[in-house]
Amino acid sequence: MPLKVSLAALPGMPAVQPGDDLARLIVEALDRAALRLEDGDALVVTSKIVSKAEGRQADLRTVQPGDEALRLASLTGKDPRMVELALRESVEVSRIAPNVMVTRHRLGFVSANAGIDQSNVDGSDDHALLLPLDPDASAQRLRERLLELTGAHVGIVISDSHGRPFRLGNVGVAVGVAGMPALVDLRGQPDMFGRILRISVQGYADMVASAAGLLSGEGAEGLPVVLVRGLEYPRIDGRAADLYRPPEEDLYR
Repeated sequence: MPLKVSLAALPGMPAVQPGDDLARLIVEALDRAALRLEDGDALVVTSKIVSKAEGRQADLRTVQPGDEALRLASLTGKDPRMVELALRESVEVSRIAPNVMVTRHRLGFVSANAGIDQSNVDGSDDHALLLPLDPDASAQRLRERLLELTGAHVGIVISDSHGRPFRLGNVGVAVGVAGMPALVDLRGQPDMFGRILRISVQGYADMVASAAGLLSGEGAEGLPVVLVRGLEYPRIDGRAADLYRPPEEDLYR
């Protein structure tokens, strides 16, 4: 295990627009910070700027809520248009309460509002951002493009912030992974006293995403990319999909 890991948020990232070459914007931000990518580095990139680059912005003025969206909006007090978008992005509604709507996202995870957000979009109330269509594929494309631009083999984590069912507060989680493990299985290894670990599996990419969230924040920080250096992760290709507990193993459904 590494004895030292450093994190550096990249300053000066511009407002990302649909179609932008996100990898090039990241390399330019690295140059401004007098940094160069090295083999084994990891970059944590917020899902928000990936969604912006991929054109995943929805105009609420064009969204027509259906009957189910209107019903759920009346029960939750939410904007029916936002509920409609959440339903389109989800495979089922898990729980509802006043001002709360928890769904199982089409990607496999459970979260509030299907990960749809209006913060840091464009300053208006007319638009919302959906998560990338396939965040794992987005992470892989970004990794390949960065290799093309820099020659460095790096890990990519696309992060989002999720709440947790039994604890207050949001934490960073990985919704896309490439070039590094999502899970690290410690089973079979000894602890400090030689006792063999039997159930220890780390949510490795989630841990990296959460650490980066201390710098990137969720408000007006304007720091959507964090360079993580010093990790010694296995050189395997994980996916964020590896992190999602299968429904048949969910004891709280």
